[in-house]
Amino acid sequence: MKITNQWGLRSLVAAAVVLAAAWSGPLLAAPAVESVTGVQQGGAEVVRIDFSEPLSAVPNGFAIQSPARIALDVPGATNGLGKNLVEVNIGNLRSVNVVQAADRSRLVLNLRQPTNYRTQIEGKSLVVTLDPVGATAAAPTAAPVFAESRNRDAQPLRDLDFRRGPDGSGRVVVDLPSNQVGVDIRQQGQNLVVEFLKSSLPEGLRRRMDVTDFGTPIQTVSTFQSGDRVRVLIEPKGAWEHSAYQSDNQFVVEVRPQKIDPTKLTQGPGYSGEKLSLNFQNIEVRSLLQVIADFTNFNIVTSDSVTGGVTLRLKDVPWDQALDIILQAKGLGMRRSGNVLWIAPKDEIAQKEKLELEANAAIQSLEPLRTQSFQLNYTKAADIAVQLTGTGAARILSTRGSAMAEPRTNQLFVTDVPSKLEQVQGLITKLDIAVRQVLIEARIVEASDSFGKSIGVRLGGSDLRGINGGDAGYALRNGNRVAFGGTYDAVSGTTGESNTQLTTTNTTFVNLPAAGVGGYSPSTFAVSIFNSAANRFLNLELQALEADGKGKLVSSPRVVTADKTKALIEQGTEFPYQQATSSGATSVSFRRATLKLEVTPQITPEGNIILDLDIAKDSRGETTAAGIAINTKHIKTQVLVENGGTVVIGGIFELTESDSETRVPLLGDLPVVGNAFKTKTRSTAKQEMLVFITPKMVAERATAGR
Repeated sequence: MKITNQWGLRSLVAAAVVLAAAWSGPLLAAPAVESVTGVQQGGAEVVRIDFSEPLSAVPNGFAIQSPARIALDVPGATNGLGKNLVEVNIGNLRSVNVVQAADRSRLVLNLRQPTNYRTQIEGKSLVVTLDPVGATAAAPTAAPVFAESRNRDAQPLRDLDFRRGPDGSGRVVVDLPSNQVGVDIRQQGQNLVVEFLKSSLPEGLRRRMDVTDFGTPIQTVSTFQSGDRVRVLIEPKGAWEHSAYQSDNQFVVEVRPQKIDPTKLTQGPGYSGEKLSLNFQNIEVRSLLQVIADFTNFNIVTSDSVTGGVTLRLKDVPWDQALDIILQAKGLGMRRSGNVLWIAPKDEIAQKEKLELEANAAIQSLEPLRTQSFQLNYTKAADIAVQLTGTGAARILSTRGSAMAEPRTNQLFVTDVPSKLEQVQGLITKLDIAVRQVLIEARIVEASDSFGKSIGVRLGGSDLRGINGGDAGYALRNGNRVAFGGTYDAVSGTTGESNTQLTTTNTTFVNLPAAGVGGYSPSTFAVSIFNSAANRFLNLELQALEADGKGKLVSSPRVVTADKTKALIEQGTEFPYQQATSSGATSVSFRRATLKLEVTPQITPEGNIILDLDIAKDSRGETTAAGIAINTKHIKTQVLVENGGTVVIGGIFELTESDSETRVPLLGDLPVVGNAFKTKTRSTAKQEMLVFITPKMVAERATAGR
């Protein structure tokens, strides 16, 4: 049985009681509306409704804000005017409608502006007094704009771009020349128009962008000059809603798909129904639901178990919120099917839904199975089969269903009831899509800068007069000989031998040479004084070296991988070394020194890329008794980078400075002369490593053509 805007079973029972009373005795005549008049008193409108019989009580009513109306329900009344509309046109009151239903008449006062009212009974008349409103309406004002313009001269826009936002929203981003540009945004039919006041459009921005492929409500964005304004025409499609905001010189219009919830009475956040006012004392819930049904476009079916009364006073409340308040107060629930609302106690609704689920499960266990094949293009059929036949809550197929993957043709064969096959079809449509690919390029730059300086000296001498027949007047006689800082070679030999060869090695008194730098020996400046007659020898050797070196090493590994798929590229050398085993023998193992890039990209809805990075740069170190040492440089991090952008994810800087001096005690402390008895070494080394990362999404068309 369908109940459409009727009082329901309780009204039918009341009518039967009245009919029975008519057979048993005399019955009072029902009041009929005889006339409706309106006058204006003291700035307020007074409406007088005359009835054929006096009313027993002041009728209940409610008010509507838009359009401005006041509705009064008179139980048991009829319309005796012979027409439904009475034109008044006095002040705020335009007209009065008299609508007769099965067991009542509704009086609707059509107003120009919302206002409060008072009702009272005077004899056979019902008097409705409207509160006064403003004597004159406010003068029409210009439509408000998003931002007022403060520029005197037209300035050109810098740039206009389109981006895809989260949840499938589309963003039109405009770079303004300054934050003083006025903006006017309004909806024009199904399109959205944005005008920038006192602005000009460069030739490069006068275009029409087709952004359908981005999968947002926006289909096209057109820009053109209109007088001293720049107009941007945004053409969305489907159900959408928009918002706009400005940050300094950037203006953004965001168009989002409107999410439709079939269980909600009105769409949008919170309550968005038309506002009404209700004032009832101990009214039956069923009658109150009928009032709301008359106000809205919904048909309400009320369960027989809905009983009781309620007292409420609501003023300017959205009707969907009012209905929600009534249902919560009486412990009722609601289920919506199109424009029909079924209202019943929550336990009754839960019990009915439980029975429906049990019945569906029983039908599913008896329903014949059907087999359907699915051709997969981008996803492996075996992976989809595993997801369909999971265990527990992860299983998508019914208990009787099965899935088989054929790897050669990449087909999936599913056997199940038709309803489950439809779910599988929808799941495959969403999963079997081409995955976007990302090119990741890393640049590892190693720079070195070294400087070294070393100064040294050698000093020595020898006297061989005793062995070579020198002047006997000296103290060196009878074969005695002496060498200053020399070795035994400087004074070795026998009497009558030729002169012993003297070198800087066997005649060294001060031996503080300069240290080699960069693998090279220092330069030498030597002075030797030799007296052949007296057999005396003096040697002085100065050594100095200065080295300056700079180097740069750039390593650039790059790899292409799919979204959310780990990729690894590696290059290097494996060095062998011996390792003892548990049995005591030795075995050869290998130690790797490689350049490695391991990355997992994730493309965000905004078009940026999240990278999980593991980068290593190893090189051969010094050779030890245990084997070859490995110099390692390693970085592991996660970073968010825009498409095509470059970011420095890390770096290592090393600075080594040393300054040493070696000298002969006492002699090295002498001023000026002491420099001949000391050596100095100074060195500075700088090493720096920087790691750059550049991710770039590979175009789908380019990928398909490979």
